[in-house]
Amino acid sequence: MADIDTAKRKLEARLVELNARMKHLQDDLSEPLDPDFAEAAVEREDDASLEGQASLVSRELGSVNRALDRIADGTYGLCVKCGGQISSDRLMARPEAALCIDCAKQAS
Repeated sequence: MADIDTAKRKLEARLVELNARMKHLQDDLSEPLDPDFAEAAVEREDDASLEGQASLVSRELGSVNRALDRIADGTYGLCVKCGGQISSDRLMARPEAALCIDCAKQAS
């Protein structure tokens, strides 16, 4: 199994990055639209893209938080679907991984 302390540090650092990115996205989305109609139309298109990015960041935040919860409750490194071990290589590459490689392949 991957070194849990290393994984925890990586996950906590990623959490800080994601929270900062989410704040930046929310700040951008909260800016009022330009009173010029053409500019406002462009800004609405940009907002749609920002909302998509925020959705992706939100999902990743959830994955990272769930991984930190698994560390806290002692289940980190165990597949949430089959209960088997998640390989150390997989956890090194994706510390937030909740599924072993076999279950991840079946899920996609």
